Amino acid sequence: MLAVHLISFFFSKLQEDPTKKVDRFLHAMRLHDDQLIDISARFQAEMKKGLSAESSAAAAVKMLPTHVRSTPDGSEKGQFLALDLGGSKFKVLRVKVREGMGVRKGGVEMEEKIYPISKELLNGRAPELFDHVSESLKDFLHVKNISLEKKHPLAFTFSFPCEQTRLDKGLLLSWSKNSRARGLQGKDVVQALREAIDRTGGMDIEVLAMVNDTPGLEPATFRLQGKLPTLEPRSPTMMTCGFDDQYCDVGLIIGTGTNACYMEELRHVDLVEGDEGRMCVNTEWGGFGDDGALNDYITEFDQDVDATSINPGKQIFEKMVSGMYLGELVRLVVLKMTKLGQLFDGLVSDALMTKGKITTAHVAAMEEYKNGLKNTRDILVELGLNPSQDDCIAVQHVSTIVSFRSSNLVAAGLAAILTRIKQNRHLRALRITVGVDGTVYKTHPQYPKRLHKVVRRLLPECQVRFVLSDSGSSKGAALVTAVAQRLASRKRQVRVLQVVCLCLCDSSQVK
Repeated sequence: MLAVHLISFFFSKLQEDPTKKVDRFLHAMRLHDDQLIDISARFQAEMKKGLSAESSAAAAVKMLPTHVRSTPDGSEKGQFLALDLGGSKFKVLRVKVREGMGVRKGGVEMEEKIYPISKELLNGRAPELFDHVSESLKDFLHVKNISLEKKHPLAFTFSFPCEQTRLDKGLLLSWSKNSRARGLQGKDVVQALREAIDRTGGMDIEVLAMVNDTPGLEPATFRLQGKLPTLEPRSPTMMTCGFDDQYCDVGLIIGTGTNACYMEELRHVDLVEGDEGRMCVNTEWGGFGDDGALNDYITEFDQDVDATSINPGKQIFEKMVSGMYLGELVRLVVLKMTKLGQLFDGLVSDALMTKGKITTAHVAAMEEYKNGLKNTRDILVELGLNPSQDDCIAVQHVSTIVSFRSSNLVAAGLAAILTRIKQNRHLRALRITVGVDGTVYKTHPQYPKRLHKVVRRLLPECQVRFVLSDSGSSKGAALVTAVAQRLASRKRQVRVLQVVCLCLCDSSQVK
Protein backbone atom coordinates (compact mmCIF):
# COMPACT_ATOMS: atom_id res chain seq x y z
CA MET A 1 0.00 0.00 0.00
CA LEU A 2 2.84 2.35 0.88
CA ALA A 3 4.46 1.61 -2.50
CA VAL A 4 1.23 2.58 -4.28
CA HIS A 5 1.11 5.90 -2.41
CA LEU A 6 4.76 6.59 -3.22
CA ILE A 7 4.19 5.90 -6.92
CA SER A 8 1.09 8.08 -6.90
CA PHE A 9 3.01 10.87 -5.16
CA PHE A 10 5.88 10.54 -7.64
CA PHE A 11 3.60 10.88 -10.66
CA SER A 12 1.73 13.80 -9.10
CA LYS A 13 5.05 15.64 -8.69
CA LEU A 14 5.89 14.95 -12.31
CA GLN A 15 2.60 16.51 -13.36
CA GLU A 16 3.42 19.57 -11.28
CA ASP A 17 6.82 19.98 -12.94
CA PRO A 18 6.64 23.42 -14.62
CA THR A 19 9.02 22.34 -17.39
CA LYS A 20 6.56 19.64 -18.52
CA LYS A 21 3.87 22.29 -18.89
CA VAL A 22 6.20 24.36 -21.09
CA ASP A 23 7.20 21.30 -23.12
CA ARG A 24 3.55 20.65 -23.98
CA PHE A 25 2.89 24.30 -24.79
CA LEU A 26 5.96 24.60 -27.05
CA HIS A 27 5.80 21.16 -28.58
CA ALA A 28 6.17 22.63 -32.09
CA MET A 29 9.47 24.30 -31.17
CA ARG A 30 11.08 21.12 -29.88
CA LEU A 31 12.69 19.81 -33.06
CA HIS A 32 13.88 16.21 -33.25
CA ASP A 33 16.67 14.85 -35.43
CA ASP A 34 14.34 13.54 -38.13
CA GLN A 35 12.85 17.02 -38.44
CA LEU A 36 16.30 18.61 -38.57
CA ILE A 37 17.32 16.19 -41.32
CA ASP A 38 14.20 17.21 -43.23
CA ILE A 39 14.97 20.93 -42.78
CA SER A 40 18.56 20.30 -43.88
CA ALA A 41 17.33 18.57 -47.05
CA ARG A 42 15.00 21.49 -47.78
CA PHE A 43 17.89 23.91 -47.39
CA GLN A 44 20.04 21.88 -49.78
CA ALA A 45 17.24 22.13 -52.36
CA GLU A 46 17.11 25.91 -51.84
CA MET A 47 20.89 26.14 -52.31
CA LYS A 48 20.60 24.45 -55.70
CA LYS A 49 17.90 26.93 -56.74
CA GLY A 50 20.09 29.88 -55.76
CA LEU A 51 23.10 28.56 -57.68
CA SER A 52 21.15 27.83 -60.89
CA ALA A 53 20.95 30.53 -63.55
CA GLU A 54 17.41 29.42 -64.34
CA SER A 55 16.01 29.78 -60.82
CA SER A 56 18.38 32.16 -59.01
CA ALA A 57 16.31 35.30 -59.61
CA ALA A 58 13.32 33.86 -57.75
CA ALA A 59 15.30 31.90 -55.14
CA ALA A 60 14.74 32.70 -51.46
CA VAL A 61 18.29 31.64 -50.60
CA LYS A 62 20.26 33.91 -52.92
CA MET A 63 23.62 32.04 -52.99
CA LEU A 64 25.49 35.17 -54.06
CA PRO A 65 28.94 34.63 -55.58
CA THR A 66 31.61 36.81 -53.98
CA HIS A 67 34.62 38.26 -55.75
CA VAL A 68 37.12 37.92 -52.94
CA ARG A 69 39.22 34.96 -54.04
CA SER A 70 42.52 35.55 -52.31
CA THR A 71 43.94 35.16 -48.84
CA PRO A 72 46.98 36.84 -47.34
CA ASP A 73 50.26 35.36 -48.54
CA GLY A 74 52.42 37.14 -45.98
CA SER A 75 53.65 39.91 -48.28
CA GLU A 76 50.95 42.42 -47.32
CA LYS A 77 51.97 45.37 -45.19
CA GLY A 78 50.84 48.83 -44.27
CA GLN A 79 47.83 50.50 -42.70
CA PHE A 80 44.19 50.00 -43.70
CA LEU A 81 40.85 51.42 -42.59
CA ALA A 82 37.64 49.45 -42.20
CA LEU A 83 33.98 50.38 -41.78
CA ASP A 84 31.57 47.82 -40.35
CA LEU A 85 27.91 48.79 -40.87
CA GLY A 86 25.20 46.38 -39.87
CA GLY A 87 22.59 47.89 -37.55
CA SER A 88 22.03 50.49 -34.85
CA LYS A 89 25.76 51.14 -34.50
CA PHE A 90 28.84 50.74 -36.63
CA LYS A 91 32.59 50.48 -36.17
CA VAL A 92 35.49 52.31 -37.72
CA LEU A 93 38.82 50.52 -37.46
CA ARG A 94 42.47 51.03 -38.23
CA VAL A 95 44.28 47.81 -39.05
CA LYS A 96 48.08 47.80 -39.17
CA VAL A 97 49.91 44.93 -40.84
CA ARG A 98 53.41 44.97 -39.44
CA GLU A 99 56.19 44.78 -41.99
CA GLY A 100 58.24 41.63 -41.79
CA MET A 101 55.50 39.70 -39.99
CA GLY A 102 52.79 40.14 -42.63
CA VAL A 103 49.34 38.95 -41.66
CA ARG A 104 50.45 35.85 -39.86
CA LYS A 105 49.46 35.50 -36.23
CA GLY A 106 50.70 38.42 -34.20
CA GLY A 107 51.29 40.52 -37.31
CA VAL A 108 48.06 42.50 -37.18
CA GLU A 109 47.27 45.38 -34.80
CA MET A 110 43.80 46.88 -34.53
CA GLU A 111 42.19 50.00 -33.09
CA GLU A 112 38.48 50.68 -33.27
CA LYS A 113 35.76 53.10 -32.26
CA ILE A 114 32.01 52.43 -32.15
CA TYR A 115 29.56 55.08 -33.39
CA PRO A 116 25.78 54.96 -32.76
CA ILE A 117 23.16 55.39 -35.47
CA SER A 118 19.77 56.84 -34.54
CA LYS A 119 16.51 55.22 -35.58
CA GLU A 120 15.76 58.35 -37.59
CA LEU A 121 18.85 57.77 -39.74
CA LEU A 122 18.19 54.03 -40.11
CA ASN A 123 14.69 54.76 -41.35
CA GLY A 124 15.38 58.03 -43.16
CA ARG A 125 17.11 58.81 -46.44
CA ALA A 126 20.14 56.75 -47.43
CA PRO A 127 22.36 59.77 -48.29
CA GLU A 128 21.88 61.13 -44.77
CA LEU A 129 22.80 57.74 -43.27
CA PHE A 130 25.97 57.55 -45.35
CA ASP A 131 26.84 61.19 -44.56
CA HIS A 132 26.75 60.23 -40.88
CA VAL A 133 29.01 57.24 -41.57
CA SER A 134 31.44 59.40 -43.56
CA GLU A 135 31.54 62.17 -40.94
CA SER A 136 32.21 59.54 -38.25
CA LEU A 137 35.06 58.20 -40.39
CA LYS A 138 36.56 61.69 -40.50
CA ASP A 139 36.15 62.00 -36.72
CA PHE A 140 38.00 58.68 -36.30
CA LEU A 141 40.91 60.02 -38.37
CA HIS A 142 41.08 63.08 -36.10
CA VAL A 143 40.82 61.07 -32.87
CA LYS A 144 43.54 58.62 -33.95
CA ASN A 145 45.77 61.37 -35.36
CA ILE A 146 45.72 59.78 -38.81
CA SER A 147 46.88 62.08 -41.58
CA LEU A 148 44.07 63.57 -43.70
CA GLU A 149 46.48 64.28 -46.53
CA LYS A 150 47.62 60.73 -47.21
CA LYS A 151 45.58 58.25 -49.25
CA HIS A 152 44.03 55.51 -47.11
CA PRO A 153 42.72 52.20 -48.52
CA LEU A 154 39.41 51.24 -46.93
CA ALA A 155 37.35 48.05 -46.64
CA PHE A 156 33.59 48.25 -46.16
CA THR A 157 31.75 45.49 -44.31
CA PHE A 158 28.04 45.84 -45.15
CA SER A 159 25.89 43.26 -43.38
CA PHE A 160 22.82 43.33 -45.62
CA PRO A 161 21.96 41.23 -48.69
CA CYS A 162 23.80 42.53 -51.75
CA GLU A 163 24.43 41.29 -55.27
CA GLN A 164 28.16 41.74 -55.69
CA THR A 165 29.36 41.99 -59.28
CA ARG A 166 32.96 42.70 -58.34
CA LEU A 167 35.01 43.28 -55.22
CA ASP A 168 34.25 47.01 -55.04
CA LYS A 169 30.64 47.01 -56.22
CA GLY A 170 27.52 45.65 -54.53
CA LEU A 171 23.85 46.32 -55.26
CA LEU A 172 21.58 46.33 -52.20
CA LEU A 173 18.90 43.65 -52.57
CA SER A 174 16.98 44.41 -49.39
CA TRP A 175 17.30 45.88 -45.92
CA SER A 176 16.87 43.75 -42.78
CA LYS A 177 17.37 43.97 -39.00
CA ASN A 178 15.14 47.06 -38.52
CA SER A 179 17.03 49.12 -41.10
CA ARG A 180 15.24 50.56 -44.14
CA ALA A 181 16.91 53.76 -45.30
CA ARG A 182 15.17 55.01 -48.44
CA GLY A 183 16.75 55.42 -51.85
CA LEU A 184 19.46 52.74 -51.78
CA GLN A 185 17.75 49.47 -52.73
CA GLY A 186 18.98 48.27 -56.11
CA LYS A 187 21.88 50.74 -56.07
CA ASP A 188 25.63 50.39 -55.55
CA VAL A 189 26.45 50.60 -51.86
CA VAL A 190 30.13 51.32 -52.46
CA GLN A 191 29.28 54.24 -54.74
CA ALA A 192 26.93 55.63 -52.10
CA LEU A 193 29.78 55.56 -49.58
CA ARG A 194 32.21 57.18 -52.03
CA GLU A 195 29.76 59.99 -52.75
CA ALA A 196 29.25 60.59 -49.02
CA ILE A 197 33.03 60.75 -48.49
CA ASP A 198 33.24 63.31 -51.30
CA ARG A 199 30.46 65.39 -49.71
CA THR A 200 32.18 65.32 -46.32
CA GLY A 201 35.49 66.34 -47.92
CA GLY A 202 38.93 66.66 -46.40
CA MET A 203 39.81 62.96 -46.75
CA ASP A 204 41.63 60.92 -49.36
CA ILE A 205 39.92 57.54 -49.04
CA GLU A 206 40.06 54.72 -51.60
CA VAL A 207 37.29 52.15 -51.07
CA LEU A 208 38.94 49.02 -52.39
CA ALA A 209 36.63 46.26 -51.18
CA MET A 210 33.12 45.59 -49.92
CA VAL A 211 32.35 42.35 -48.12
CA ASN A 212 29.39 40.88 -46.29
CA ASP A 213 29.87 39.82 -42.67
CA THR A 214 30.42 36.14 -43.50
CA PRO A 215 32.54 36.36 -46.67
CA GLY A 216 34.73 38.72 -44.67
CA LEU A 217 36.12 35.44 -43.37
CA GLU A 218 37.19 34.23 -46.79
CA PRO A 219 39.74 32.06 -48.91
CA ALA A 220 41.84 31.07 -52.07
CA THR A 221 45.27 32.21 -53.31
CA PHE A 222 46.73 34.29 -56.08
CA ARG A 223 49.51 33.28 -58.39
CA LEU A 224 50.85 34.21 -61.81
CA GLN A 225 50.15 31.65 -64.47
CA GLY A 226 51.49 32.42 -67.96
CA LYS A 227 51.06 36.07 -68.90
CA LEU A 228 47.95 36.95 -66.90
CA PRO A 229 47.17 36.78 -63.19
CA THR A 230 44.72 34.00 -62.29
CA LEU A 231 43.17 32.74 -59.09
CA GLU A 232 43.85 29.22 -57.97
CA PRO A 233 42.05 27.87 -54.92
CA ARG A 234 43.87 25.65 -52.46
CA SER A 235 43.03 24.33 -49.02
CA PRO A 236 41.98 27.80 -47.86
CA THR A 237 42.25 29.75 -44.68
CA MET A 238 39.39 31.89 -43.42
CA MET A 239 40.49 35.50 -43.22
CA THR A 240 39.99 35.93 -39.50
CA CYS A 241 39.83 32.36 -38.19
CA GLY A 242 43.36 31.20 -37.73
CA PHE A 243 45.65 31.84 -40.68
CA ASP A 244 47.27 28.45 -40.24
CA ASP A 245 44.08 26.39 -40.48
CA GLN A 246 44.04 24.95 -43.98
CA TYR A 247 40.65 23.29 -43.43
CA CYS A 248 38.61 26.46 -42.81
CA ASP A 249 36.14 26.54 -45.72
CA VAL A 250 32.99 27.83 -43.98
CA GLY A 251 32.12 31.13 -42.29
CA LEU A 252 29.13 31.50 -39.96
CA ILE A 253 27.53 34.53 -38.28
CA ILE A 254 25.06 34.11 -35.40
CA GLY A 255 24.46 37.56 -33.98
CA THR A 256 21.86 40.28 -34.43
CA GLY A 257 21.39 38.69 -37.85
CA THR A 258 22.64 35.40 -39.24
CA ASN A 259 24.40 34.26 -42.42
CA ALA A 260 26.81 31.67 -43.74
CA CYS A 261 29.32 31.40 -46.58
CA TYR A 262 31.35 28.49 -47.89
CA MET A 263 33.66 27.43 -50.72
CA GLU A 264 31.59 26.16 -53.65
CA GLU A 265 32.94 24.41 -56.74
CA LEU A 266 32.99 27.01 -59.50
CA ARG A 267 31.37 24.57 -61.94
CA HIS A 268 28.17 24.87 -59.89
CA VAL A 269 28.12 28.69 -59.76
CA ASP A 270 26.17 29.47 -62.93
CA LEU A 271 26.37 33.24 -62.52
CA VAL A 272 30.17 33.26 -62.77
CA GLU A 273 32.17 32.24 -65.83
CA GLY A 274 34.55 29.31 -65.53
CA ASP A 275 34.25 25.81 -64.15
CA GLU A 276 37.61 25.16 -62.53
CA GLY A 277 38.45 25.82 -58.92
CA ARG A 278 36.25 27.19 -56.13
CA MET A 279 34.62 30.44 -55.13
CA CYS A 280 33.23 31.63 -51.83
CA VAL A 281 29.42 31.82 -51.98
CA ASN A 282 27.44 34.04 -49.63
CA THR A 283 24.30 32.01 -48.98
CA GLU A 284 22.17 34.84 -47.48
CA TRP A 285 20.42 32.04 -45.61
CA GLY A 286 18.36 34.49 -43.54
CA GLY A 287 15.86 34.37 -46.41
CA PHE A 288 15.37 30.60 -46.11
CA GLY A 289 11.61 30.07 -45.75
CA ASP A 290 10.54 33.25 -47.55
CA ASP A 291 9.00 31.05 -50.26
CA GLY A 292 7.16 28.79 -47.81
CA ALA A 293 9.85 26.13 -47.42
CA LEU A 294 9.60 26.37 -43.60
CA ASN A 295 5.83 26.67 -43.28
CA ASP A 296 5.61 23.27 -41.56
CA TYR A 297 7.87 24.54 -38.77
CA ILE A 298 6.64 28.10 -38.27
CA THR A 299 4.72 28.67 -35.03
CA GLU A 300 2.13 31.31 -34.14
CA PHE A 301 4.90 33.18 -32.30
CA ASP A 302 7.07 33.29 -35.41
CA GLN A 303 4.07 34.63 -37.32
CA ASP A 304 3.58 37.37 -34.71
CA VAL A 305 7.25 38.38 -34.86
CA ASP A 306 7.13 38.49 -38.65
CA ALA A 307 3.88 40.46 -38.76
CA THR A 308 5.25 43.23 -36.52
CA SER A 309 8.66 43.43 -38.23
CA ILE A 310 9.72 46.05 -40.77
CA ASN A 311 9.79 43.43 -43.54
CA PRO A 312 6.88 40.98 -43.16
CA GLY A 313 7.33 37.81 -45.17
CA LYS A 314 11.09 38.33 -45.54
CA GLN A 315 14.09 36.87 -43.69
CA ILE A 316 11.96 34.14 -42.11
CA PHE A 317 14.89 31.93 -41.08
CA GLU A 318 16.69 34.92 -39.56
CA LYS A 319 13.60 35.76 -37.50
CA MET A 320 13.55 32.22 -36.11
CA VAL A 321 17.22 32.08 -35.06
CA SER A 322 18.98 35.45 -34.73
CA GLY A 323 19.62 37.70 -31.77
CA MET A 324 17.34 40.43 -33.09
CA TYR A 325 14.30 38.23 -32.39
CA LEU A 326 15.04 35.57 -29.72
CA GLY A 327 14.07 37.80 -26.79
CA GLU A 328 10.86 38.86 -28.49
CA LEU A 329 9.93 35.23 -29.16
CA VAL A 330 10.38 34.48 -25.46
CA ARG A 331 8.23 37.48 -24.50
CA LEU A 332 5.40 36.42 -26.81
CA VAL A 333 5.41 32.87 -25.43
CA VAL A 334 5.42 34.05 -21.80
CA LEU A 335 2.66 36.56 -22.55
CA LYS A 336 0.44 33.91 -24.16
CA MET A 337 0.98 31.44 -21.30
CA THR A 338 0.17 34.17 -18.78
CA LYS A 339 -3.04 35.12 -20.56
CA LEU A 340 -4.04 31.45 -20.47
CA GLY A 341 -3.48 31.41 -16.72
CA GLN A 342 -0.45 29.11 -16.86
CA LEU A 343 1.99 31.68 -15.39
CA PHE A 344 1.85 34.41 -12.72
CA ASP A 345 -1.75 33.44 -11.77
CA GLY A 346 -2.84 34.99 -15.05
CA LEU A 347 -1.73 38.52 -14.06
CA VAL A 348 -0.14 40.40 -17.00
CA SER A 349 2.03 43.49 -16.48
CA ASP A 350 2.26 46.47 -18.84
CA ALA A 351 5.95 45.73 -19.46
CA LEU A 352 5.21 42.16 -20.49
CA MET A 353 2.73 43.57 -23.01
CA THR A 354 5.43 45.82 -24.53
CA LYS A 355 7.45 44.73 -27.55
CA GLY A 356 11.19 44.52 -26.95
CA LYS A 357 11.05 44.34 -23.15
CA ILE A 358 12.71 40.91 -23.16
CA THR A 359 15.99 40.95 -25.07
CA THR A 360 18.41 38.29 -26.24
CA ALA A 361 20.76 39.45 -23.48
CA HIS A 362 18.00 38.52 -21.03
CA VAL A 363 17.71 35.12 -22.68
CA ALA A 364 21.43 34.53 -22.23
CA ALA A 365 21.26 35.66 -18.59
CA MET A 366 18.34 33.34 -17.83
CA GLU A 367 20.32 30.37 -19.14
CA GLU A 368 23.50 30.96 -17.16
CA TYR A 369 24.63 27.74 -15.53
CA LYS A 370 24.90 28.94 -11.94
CA ASN A 371 22.84 32.12 -11.68
CA GLY A 372 20.24 31.52 -14.39
CA LEU A 373 17.27 31.02 -12.09
CA LYS A 374 18.13 34.07 -9.97
CA ASN A 375 18.62 36.13 -13.14
CA THR A 376 15.23 34.94 -14.38
CA ARG A 377 13.53 36.10 -11.18
CA ASP A 378 15.28 39.49 -11.34
CA ILE A 379 14.23 39.99 -14.98
CA LEU A 380 10.60 39.05 -14.26
CA VAL A 381 10.46 41.39 -11.26
CA GLU A 382 11.80 44.20 -13.46
CA LEU A 383 8.90 43.46 -15.80
CA GLY A 384 6.48 44.18 -12.96
CA LEU A 385 5.60 40.55 -12.33
CA ASN A 386 5.40 38.61 -9.07
CA PRO A 387 6.90 35.24 -9.99
CA SER A 388 6.71 32.07 -7.94
CA GLN A 389 9.58 29.57 -8.01
CA ASP A 390 7.64 27.48 -10.53
CA ASP A 391 7.07 30.58 -12.70
CA CYS A 392 10.82 31.22 -12.77
CA ILE A 393 11.57 27.62 -13.69
CA ALA A 394 8.94 27.71 -16.44
CA VAL A 395 10.14 30.99 -17.98
CA GLN A 396 13.74 29.80 -17.86
CA HIS A 397 12.62 26.66 -19.71
CA VAL A 398 10.80 28.79 -22.32
CA SER A 399 14.05 30.63 -22.91
CA THR A 400 15.93 27.34 -23.24
CA ILE A 401 13.51 25.93 -25.81
CA VAL A 402 13.54 29.11 -27.93
CA SER A 403 17.32 29.39 -27.99
CA PHE A 404 17.76 25.62 -28.41
CA ARG A 405 15.52 25.75 -31.47
CA SER A 406 17.74 28.50 -32.86
CA SER A 407 20.90 26.41 -32.47
CA ASN A 408 19.09 23.38 -33.93
CA LEU A 409 17.99 25.31 -37.02
CA VAL A 410 21.50 26.73 -37.52
CA ALA A 411 22.89 23.20 -37.15
CA ALA A 412 20.47 21.95 -39.83
CA GLY A 413 21.54 24.68 -42.25
CA LEU A 414 25.20 24.11 -41.52
CA ALA A 415 24.76 20.35 -41.98
CA ALA A 416 23.31 21.06 -45.43
CA ILE A 417 26.37 23.14 -46.38
CA LEU A 418 28.83 20.55 -45.07
CA THR A 419 26.96 17.75 -46.84
CA ARG A 420 27.14 19.67 -50.11
CA ILE A 421 30.88 20.26 -49.69
CA LYS A 422 31.43 16.56 -48.97
CA GLN A 423 29.38 15.51 -52.01
CA ASN A 424 31.04 18.07 -54.29
CA ARG A 425 34.45 16.71 -53.37
CA HIS A 426 33.35 13.07 -53.62
CA LEU A 427 34.49 12.32 -50.07
CA ARG A 428 33.24 9.57 -47.79
CA ALA A 429 34.33 11.60 -44.77
CA LEU A 430 35.08 15.29 -44.37
CA ARG A 431 37.49 17.15 -42.13
CA ILE A 432 36.60 20.83 -42.02
CA THR A 433 36.80 23.96 -39.86
CA VAL A 434 33.96 26.45 -39.44
CA GLY A 435 34.86 30.04 -38.52
CA VAL A 436 32.15 31.54 -36.29
CA ASP A 437 31.34 35.08 -35.18
CA GLY A 438 28.37 36.95 -33.72
CA THR A 439 27.06 38.11 -30.35
CA VAL A 440 24.70 35.18 -29.79
CA TYR A 441 27.48 32.66 -30.31
CA LYS A 442 29.92 34.69 -28.20
CA THR A 443 27.70 35.67 -25.28
CA HIS A 444 25.10 32.93 -24.84
CA PRO A 445 26.55 30.48 -22.30
CA GLN A 446 25.01 27.32 -23.79
CA TYR A 447 24.68 28.12 -27.49
CA PRO A 448 28.08 26.99 -28.85
CA LYS A 449 28.04 23.63 -27.08
CA ARG A 450 24.49 22.90 -28.29
CA LEU A 451 25.32 23.85 -31.87
CA HIS A 452 28.49 21.77 -31.97
CA LYS A 453 26.76 18.73 -30.49
CA VAL A 454 23.85 18.76 -32.94
CA VAL A 455 26.05 19.29 -36.02
CA ARG A 456 28.25 16.36 -35.05
CA ARG A 457 25.20 14.22 -34.34
CA LEU A 458 23.67 15.01 -37.74
CA LEU A 459 26.98 14.39 -39.54
CA PRO A 460 28.84 11.63 -37.67
CA GLU A 461 31.05 11.01 -40.71
CA CYS A 462 32.39 14.58 -40.62
CA GLN A 463 35.14 15.86 -38.37
CA VAL A 464 33.98 19.42 -37.73
CA ARG A 465 36.05 21.95 -35.80
CA PHE A 466 34.65 25.33 -34.75
CA VAL A 467 36.95 28.34 -34.44
CA LEU A 468 35.86 31.66 -32.97
CA SER A 469 36.62 34.48 -35.37
CA ASP A 470 39.43 36.75 -34.23
CA SER A 471 38.11 40.33 -34.09
CA GLY A 472 35.21 39.59 -36.41
CA SER A 473 34.41 40.50 -39.98
CA SER A 474 35.91 44.00 -39.78
CA LYS A 475 39.43 42.63 -39.53
CA GLY A 476 38.62 40.21 -42.33
CA ALA A 477 37.44 43.07 -44.52
CA ALA A 478 40.64 44.99 -43.87
CA LEU A 479 42.69 41.94 -44.78
CA VAL A 480 40.64 41.54 -47.96
CA THR A 481 41.61 45.14 -48.74
CA ALA A 482 45.27 44.38 -48.06
CA VAL A 483 45.09 41.49 -50.48
CA ALA A 484 43.17 43.57 -53.04
CA GLN A 485 45.86 46.23 -52.88
CA ARG A 486 48.56 43.62 -53.36
CA LEU A 487 46.73 42.05 -56.30
CA ALA A 488 46.15 45.45 -57.91
CA SER A 489 49.87 46.18 -57.65
CA ARG A 490 50.69 42.74 -59.07
CA LYS A 491 48.30 43.27 -61.99
CA ARG A 492 49.92 46.62 -62.80
CA GLN A 493 53.30 44.90 -62.87
CA VAL A 494 51.95 42.23 -65.21
CA ARG A 495 50.51 44.86 -67.56
CA VAL A 496 53.89 46.62 -67.71
CA LEU A 497 55.54 43.29 -68.52
CA GLN A 498 52.98 42.68 -71.27
CA VAL A 499 53.67 46.08 -72.83
CA VAL A 500 57.41 45.48 -72.70
CA CYS A 501 56.95 42.05 -74.32
CA LEU A 502 54.79 43.55 -77.08
CA CYS A 503 57.36 46.26 -77.74
CA LEU A 504 60.15 43.69 -77.96
CA CYS A 505 58.05 41.57 -80.35
CA ASP A 506 57.36 44.59 -82.56
CA SER A 507 61.01 45.64 -82.64
CA SER A 508 62.08 42.11 -83.60
CA GLN A 509 59.57 42.10 -86.46
CA VAL A 510 60.93 45.44 -87.71
CA LYS A 511 64.39 43.98 -87.82
